[in-house]
Formats: sequence, structure tokens, C-alpha cells
Amino acid sequence: MINQDGPGRDGAAKGLFYYGYIVAAAGFIVWMIGFGISGTFGIFYKPMLTEFGWNRADTVFAYSLCIFVMAVLSIITGWLTDKLGPRIVVTIFGSFLGISYLLMSKVSALWQFYLNYGVLTSIGLSVTSTPIMATMARWFVRRRGFMTGIVQAGLGIGGLIIVPLAGWLILNYGWRTAYWVLGVIAIFGLVISGLFMKRDPQDVGQFPDGVSEPPHPKIQPHQQKALNPNIILRKIIVTRRFWIIIGLYSIFGFCRTTFLAHIAAHVQDVGYSLTDASSVIAVLMVSSMAGRVGLGRAADTLGNKSAFMMSYAATALSLIWVLFVGELWGFYLFAFIFGVGWGGQAVLRFSITAEAFGLVSIGLIMGILGIGEAFASALGSYWAGLVFDVLGDYRPAFWAGIVLSTLGIILVGFLRPKDETADVCPPAVG
Repeated sequence: MINQDGPGRDGAAKGLFYYGYIVAAAGFIVWMIGFGISGTFGIFYKPMLTEFGWNRADTVFAYSLCIFVMAVLSIITGWLTDKLGPRIVVTIFGSFLGISYLLMSKVSALWQFYLNYGVLTSIGLSVTSTPIMATMARWFVRRRGFMTGIVQAGLGIGGLIIVPLAGWLILNYGWRTAYWVLGVIAIFGLVISGLFMKRDPQDVGQFPDGVSEPPHPKIQPHQQKALNPNIILRKIIVTRRFWIIIGLYSIFGFCRTTFLAHIAAHVQDVGYSLTDASSVIAVLMVSSMAGRVGLGRAADTLGNKSAFMMSYAATALSLIWVLFVGELWGFYLFAFIFGVGWGGQAVLRFSITAEAFGLVSIGLIMGILGIGEAFASALGSYWAGLVFDVLGDYRPAFWAGIVLSTLGIILVGFLRPKDETADVCPPAVG
């Protein structure tokens, strides 16, 4: 076994620059722009409702459609990343995010909103998650949790910059101009970042984490059959751990999407301004950085199980709190705690997937797990809008999130360091 802390094991120690940090920086920018822009949905929500007179369930259906189509497309972009590498996938598919926002500045009917946001936006966002995370899993092994958290912290920076920018543009120039500006940012940001992506360390003659020797033995010819992706997938989907993890993905998706889509409208319903709602969303997204980096780091030291439990506990506590809050500072506190829990789950679900199933076809596996997450996401965001249209209140949605987050803690308790997946996949290969 390689002593990772020994002399000469780290490329930097020999004066070599590890290209994985460039890949991580590019991934950070993709997350900052992609998820920062997608986080503005709730900011555009009420201005568009006011102009067109649409109800909440019909309008948020575009968001639900986007989440589900994005997950389906993530299987394709994940598979293409395994085959072609992230550079081609991110630059080509990522450009659709900018194109969709440019077209949304011209929307005049609900069906156009469905087409632009529900379909074209989902194509662009499909590159932000699975292709980037699958690539990070190849470039980092020993520091995977921490570096994944660093990349995903781009979402928080995007929330800090882009969400308030969208609110300011809407108030001063209207929502159409705001869409156009964000579209331009998306096209340039994602295409340029994609050009710096590389599939794995071997493309530049390096090894994961920048070590000077392969972290795993070379796969022998008699092992190649066991590495067949179809064989691996058939073995994985019948394991207990697969269904536990897909449950955790689904709970994460429900809570993240439901409340990210509706909390800005809820803050305005209580009586606060669009600027206040934008600030709450910004706090939520910025605080997710603490969860992504902090709980990602905790997972590297304490293990995924403990960190996962803490993240779901934070989500449950934040939703209990928001049931009783009425002051603006209380919404900021909710946003902070919810963001920490959300950020931790966002990192840990990818880390535990790579840990459980290895790196063979990891992009495809993450895409398949993402279908469960997307179904729960689409259901949750649409259902919350429907509940409000019928009852005029989001409280049932908050209670659903509390119950599901508590279930997440229980499901994490069923995870074991070693179970029936131990022999499904060979050791992770760079």
C-alpha cells in the first residue's frame, strides 16, 4: 500500500503542478454560474405570476419539468463523459443554459416557459452535476470529500453574487432584461470553463491526488470481464446499499428543490420585499458552502455516515424552525441552517456513491441514482405549489420535509462500512 504521506508521493513535492486543481477550479466556476443562475427561479417567480396571472402550480411545473428532464439527461451526459470526456460534454451541452435564458427574455405564453425552462434549461444544467462530480471522483481519491466540497462551494458563491444581481436587475430593468443578462453570463462562463476540463489524470500523465505512483494496481487481463459496465450495473441495482442511497438522493432532492423554489415566494407572502427574499436565498446558498466544505471535510475524517446524519438533522431542525418564524432575522437563520444541511448532503451523496460502487461507469451510475432524486424533486416542487393554490399555505410542505429529513437520518443508520456491495466492484481505478 502506498504511504500517501511519504516523501515524493505528492506531485507538488517534486515541483510538479497537479492539473486536478485546474479541473477543480473549472468545476467550481461551472457550479457557481450554473447553480447560481438556476437558484434565481424563485426570484423570477412572483414577478412573472404578477405579469401573466398564472397560478403557482402551473408556473412551478416548469421548474419540476426542468429537474426531471435534467436527471434523465444526466444519464446521457454522464455516459458521454465516461466515453468522450467532460470537455466536449460541458462546452456543448452547457451552452444551452445561456441560450434558454436568452429565449426566456422573450416569453409571452406558458407553453414557451415550459419549453425554454423545462427543456432547454435542463439540457444546460445536466452538465453541472453528474459530469463534473464523476470527473472529480477520477481526479481525487484521498481528498475526494474535501475537493468535492470546494467545487460545490461554487454554488454558494453563485448564490451570493448572481441571486442578488437577478433581484437588482428585475427591480431596476425588469425580469426580461434580467433573463437576458444571465443568459450571456451562462454562455461565456460554461463554455470557457468546459475547455479546461480533462477526463482523468492519465490524460496529462499524472495520477489521482497528484501522487507519483498509481494508487491502485494495474488491472490484469483476466479481470477485464469483471469490469464490464453492464455486469457491474446488474450487480449494483440488486444490493441493499443501492436502494438506501437512492432513498437518500430522493430525500435530498425533495427538500432541496421544494424549498429552493418556494421559500422566496413564502418570504414575500409574509410581507417582505423581493430584495429581502433575494437576500434569504443568497444566505441559503452561501451557507451551503459551509456544509459542502465543512461536512465534506468531516466525512474525510469522521466518515460519511456521521456527516450524513448531521446534514439531515440540520434540514429537519431548520424546517421545524421556519414553521414558527415571522421576523426577517428568523428567515435568515432558517436559510443558514437549511443551507448547511443541503450543502452537506450535496457533497456526501456523490462521495458515498463513489465509495460504494467504485469508478467504473461512475458517471452512468450517478445518472441513474439521479433519476430517483429528480422524481422526488419534481414531485415536491409541484406539490408544494398545488398545496398553496388549494390551501393558501406552505405548512404541509414544511411538515413533509421534516418527516422525510428524519427518515433520512434513519436510512443513514442502515448504511454499513462494508456490506454486500463490497465485492460488486473492483478497487477504484484512476
